[in-house]
Amino acid sequence: MDTDHLLSTTRAVRRKLDLERPVEPAVLAECLELALQAPTPGNQQDWRWLVVRDQGVKERLGSLFRRVGEAYLAARAASADGSPATARALASGRYLVEVIERVPVFVVPCLRGRPAGDNSVDAAFYGGIFPAVWNFQLALRSRGLGSTLTTYHLQHEAEAAEILGVPDGYTQVGLLPVAYTTVPDFKPGARRPLSEVAFLDHWGQSLG
Repeated sequence: MDTDHLLSTTRAVRRKLDLERPVEPAVLAECLELALQAPTPGNQQDWRWLVVRDQGVKERLGSLFRRVGEAYLAARAASADGSPATARALASGRYLVEVIERVPVFVVPCLRGRPAGDNSVDAAFYGGIFPAVWNFQLALRSRGLGSTLTTYHLQHEAEAAEILGVPDGYTQVGLLPVAYTTVPDFKPGARRPLSEVAFLDHWGQSLG
């Protein structure tokens, strides 16, 4: 796949995940191997990856996910602007909440350590995992699979850690539902123009 096309069409996939098609372990392993090639602060490689296939474990995590997701989406709907884009986003989110346990695989990325609450420190902390997560998602996309980085279950991180056996001293940073997609390709997303979000030398100064 052309690199620019891959980068511009790797979407957060929810409604177009194939809930019936199994995800082969070898394909998932390939994508995780590519995730490990991402930059990591000080080459510490403090990431850990939990791959969840067991239906019982998915159901327990799914219960935590749904508990938070339903409340969040209800609150967001109550304050929605009524635009078609917002309506589509809410519908997509609701769908994933409804079917979360049926997604073939969950991947829970973790980092050794805990965020310190200091921006300069936490930026480096999370910088140790999110490039790898994005590598993983790009690798999935190039092989016909989709994903979305979710954080609902993190409101119950301790309970999730007990379910998954995550030891003390590790931080879960999300949950990625992973499946093949039901469509062969995606389009670039609607984005604000570069002139509105990128500046030269000083905030608000045009790139020219």
